[in-house]
Amino acid sequence: MAFEIPFWNRKDGFYDLTPNEVINNPDNFKEEYSRTMKADMTYPIDIMKNNGRWLILDGLHRLVKSKILGYSKVKVRKIPRSEVPNIEKQGRFKKPI
Repeated sequence: MAFEIPFWNRKDGFYDLTPNEVINNPDNFKEEYSRTMKADMTYPIDIMKNNGRWLILDGLHRLVKSKILGYSKVKVRKIPRSEVPNIEKQGRFKKPI
């Protein structure tokens, strides 16, 4: 389901490109596909629970690459909601992996 949400931009677009479009048409979206395939899988995907749903804070390209490579599991790091103000101030979550 998340792969049908337009998180990315087409050339001259604005949040009008879905991960599934990139997955299914890599030749049409070479730049985004390349960025996805270069994603560093050594880092976990940062997620946070909000109103009972898990949200991706960082790592969408890693998640999409995982799907392309056929992974059934991915590493995640659960970020407490209480840390969001620190992330906003510092630009990243400071807890070690």
